[in-house]
Amino acid sequence: MGDWVRREGRLGWRGLALSVLLLAAAAPALAQLSSPIAGVPSGAGPGVHSPNSPFAPLVERADVLPWSLLSDVKVSVVKKRVLPTFPAAVLALDGKTQRVQGFMMPLSPGQKQTHFLLTSVPLTCAFCTPGGPESMIEVKTRTPVKYSLEPVLVEGTLAVLSDDPTGLYYRMLDGQQTR
Repeated sequence: MGDWVRREGRLGWRGLALSVLLLAAAAPALAQLSSPIAGVPSGAGPGVHSPNSPFAPLVERADVLPWSLLSDVKVSVVKKRVLPTFPAAVLALDGKTQRVQGFMMPLSPGQKQTHFLLTSVPLTCAFCTPGGPESMIEVKTRTPVKYSLEPVLVEGTLAVLSDDPTGLYYRMLDGQQTR
């Protein structure tokens, strides 16, 4: 048994060395695959609308808060935590009534929701978020909103969160669905 362990140990180290060399050789190719769409950084901006999505992207409207403004966030690492730094235009929205259009991401089962995420791009995977925290708003509504795959428009008091323990950047309170 001792000879077998020694033989396997040598092969194990050789296998490990070979794996490391292969990964090092493949690193440039893997780096190119890190983004869902070439040239678009992951986790930055209002999210990436997949060209394969069966849902149309949001149409910009002058009467709603644009996701381009909400996603204009810089981040820094402070004591091993990623914290957002918002521009003055975003900070000025804190505590004010806002209208936002987006796609509903339910947080519990059921056709009607009072607590959900509103995202800038539609979900394309049941297990994935469509973007980073700059591309979603936690919404709590007074009355239930019927779940829809189509964009919804909600109005409520926007909170800009600079150090939320859940990692969110935005929360809408007392929301209600509007047209």
